[in-house]
Amino acid sequence: MEKDILIQFGERIRSLRISNKLSQEELANKTGFHRTYIGLIERGQRNLSLRNIEVFSKYFNLTVNELMNFENDKN
Repeated sequence: MEKDILIQFGERIRSLRISNKLSQEELANKTGFHRTYIGLIERGQRNLSLRNIEVFSKYFNLTVNELMNFENDKN
């Protein structure tokens, strides 16, 4: 069964954050979001707006399509 898209997106953000050696607080400061919001996203507990997805894509220097490519994070 497919994972929920919010879980997949949260795992993608967590993977990118860790690969960039950032804490949740550092990512929050760099994106303008609150630290607890980052945690909620990473746990798949927040449904983001397209504008917030765009903020992450710009920060990680990815297109929205690349950011949403969850295949990159499968083991």
